[in-house]
Parts: sequence; structure tokens; C-alpha cells
Amino acid sequence: MDRESINKHLKLLQDIDMKDKVILVRVDHNVVKNGIIKDPYRIDATIGTLYSIAEKGGRPILMTHVGRPRDKDGKITCHERESVKTIVRYLEEKLCIKIHASEFPIDPDKGIVHLDQSIQPALEDLRQGKIGMIYLPNSRWFYGEQAKGLIKESFAKELADIADIYINDAFGSYRAHASTYDISNYLPGAAGYLLQKEIINLDKVLNPQRPFVAVIAGSKYDTKIGPLKALYEKVDHLILGGLMYNIFLSAKYGCTFKGVSDEDRKLAMELVKLDNKGHKILEMPYIVESDTMEGKISGRYRTLEVKDLKSGKEFMHGLDIDPLSFKEPVAQSVIASAKTIFVNAVMGFMPHFYEGSQALYKLINSNKTAMRLFGGGDTLQELKNLCPGDYMAGIDDPDTYYFTGGGSVLAAIEQGSPYQLKPVKALMEER
Repeated sequence: MDRESINKHLKLLQDIDMKDKVILVRVDHNVVKNGIIKDPYRIDATIGTLYSIAEKGGRPILMTHVGRPRDKDGKITCHERESVKTIVRYLEEKLCIKIHASEFPIDPDKGIVHLDQSIQPALEDLRQGKIGMIYLPNSRWFYGEQAKGLIKESFAKELADIADIYINDAFGSYRAHASTYDISNYLPGAAGYLLQKEIINLDKVLNPQRPFVAVIAGSKYDTKIGPLKALYEKVDHLILGGLMYNIFLSAKYGCTFKGVSDEDRKLAMELVKLDNKGHKILEMPYIVESDTMEGKISGRYRTLEVKDLKSGKEFMHGLDIDPLSFKEPVAQSVIASAKTIFVNAVMGFMPHFYEGSQALYKLINSNKTAMRLFGGGDTLQELKNLCPGDYMAGIDDPDTYYFTGGGSVLAAIEQGSPYQLKPVKALMEER
């Protein structure tokens, strides 16, 4: 797939006349934790879009979400640690421009209720070129962002009132919120360069060169069963890790691991039945069992062999894949012969149980002929932490791609197409 193919579905940034127009750009710069940027990769990945807008004479307003400031009761708490100010400082240094960080009154329960008229002076400065761009507050600080009905629509209209064109460059933000979906009702929209790039590389997962190997891990099995079943149909081999692997083993062998619920075990039986026919899941023969999740404490963890798992046996926490598993001839052969490898996995309970993830990443990166695609989020963060040399080499390697949103990739796999993701679909519809 190339950009010409995407253009059959979406209007692209490069097709838009932007001269002297204000461009609202929804990005996914959700990289701040406790006021510190963990990894600027997601920010850097949008620089091409920002340069293009500037080159075309556009005046950008950026918007991203950071964290989850809305609690289960709907209360929004605007902590400084989830502010965009750190991102603004980073971009000012990176781009050598002046950026206005907008501020609005904050309600103690509802966050920012309205995008009010106080932004008008900054908008005028932006149009006159006195500032390089405006960066709005954390999108989830706005009461209407994750609301429903008229409140959500009202906020989308407020966003539309400050811009002429909408650009979505936030592949990782695949939920249908006001700034990713409803905004398309009120402004002409197009896909940014990063969104285009993500769709092009997603096609390499949806239509892979074979043999195709996928590695998936996670702690929430119920949210991944849909993508996992869809992925199972596509792969030649599937490797599981994390709690997901414990659940699969528990269902298959009738044993129990601490932390594995009966509900998850029942859900996993569907995958067990699939694999009894398909034989695609490559079992990692050695796992690390620990008496505690409080750390890697001497004398309180050990290696288990899968062949010893028996019905009715009870085990403590399975917290990692033993690196010995990746030295087995079958695992090495499967990875070495793959032409496409997709990995969205941290194999162990971080930060203490990291050896399995490190061994996996090194083995994958030893295959220099495969297309290697890594999911975003924790996978990318741990790849960078555990294998910094491989991570840096992959940034400029045409056979390596780092997605900015692992959850978005899984959602697209489950739906069979990136064009079914609601924010992407919104750019396709005539409004």
C-alpha cells in the first residue's frame, strides 16, 4: 500500500490549500508522566506534518490528550502532572518557534467547561505570524471531550469555531471523542503524514509477507480476545506472553496461576479450541514463577517447565518467560525464518522481571530480512529501555517500523481495516 492507495479513501494533508488558514491538528503526544516526557518518539513522529503545514502557509493549533484525568464518576481533575506544558517546551526547543500554551478557567469537578473567548488574542497573534503555533490544554481536561450528546457536540463546535481546517495525525487516539471524531462534522478534514504512514505500515500486518509471526502479551485478556482471534486467523505462528500466556496455559492444562480468574480462563478456552485445530501457538517451554509481585526476591522465584503443568495443580504468579525459551531450536527457527514479525508485547512483570522481554527483542532484531513491526506504548518503551542500540538502529531502518499506538493496531486488526476506526472513518464521510 502507498499514499496513492490511501488517497482513494481519505483526503490527504498534501491535497489541502492551507495558505493563511488556521489548522486544528489532533496529535497523539500522550508521552507525559508526572510532568516528564518518557519518550519523545510520538512527538517527533508528527514533525513532518507540522513542517508541511508551515511550508503550505498554514497556522497550526495543536491538541492532544494526556493520561486519564476523568474518573469513573465523570469528575475531571486537572493535575499539573498531566499538563501539555512539558510538550510545549520540548517543541519550542525542537522547532525554534514561540508557542502559546492556552489556559482556561477550571471547574473543580468538570475541568474546562468551555473553550471561551480568551483565546481570541492568541488567535490573532497566530494569524499575524507573531507566534508559531497554539497548543490547547490536555483535551481530556475539557468537559465535552469524552461527554455524550449535546455537550460533546457543543465542544466540537467550539473547536471548529477557532479553525478553518482539521488534520488528524493521531493514529494512537482511536476512540470516538469530540476532538477525534465529532470535529469532522464541522470542519473539512484530512489525514496528516503520520496517520498516512501508520496506515501504510498497518497494511503490512493485515496483508503480511509469510511466514508471519505475531507476539502478543498483556494483562487484560477480555479486552484482547477479539483482536487475538482475528490475528490468529492471519498468522503462521503466535507467541503469547504476560498474564495472557498464564491464562492460556491455565485453560489448556487445567492448572491455576495466582491472578488468573475463572472468567478469563473460560474466555481462553475459545482460543485453546482454535489452536487444537490450527496448531499455531508456539508455547514457550519455560516460565518464571514468583511467590510475590513486590520484586525479584532471592529464593522466592523459580523456573517452571510447561511440560510439568498438570490439571488441578496450583501455582503462584507467572511473571516472565524464562530467556531459555528463546534459545530453544523451535523458537529460534520460527523467528529466523519469518518474513513479517509483529510484536505488541512486554513478556514480564516490569521492572523486575525483564529478561524474557529482552531476550525476545534481541531474537527478533537478529532477523535482518524480516519486516519487524512494533506496537507503541509499553512495547516501544521497554524496547528502548532494554535494547537501546537495537531501538535506535530501528528508527532509520526501512525494515523496522514503530507504531505510535499499539491499541489502535489491535483495534484495526479486529475490524479488518484501518478505515473502520471511527476517527479515520470520520475523514471519509461526506459531512
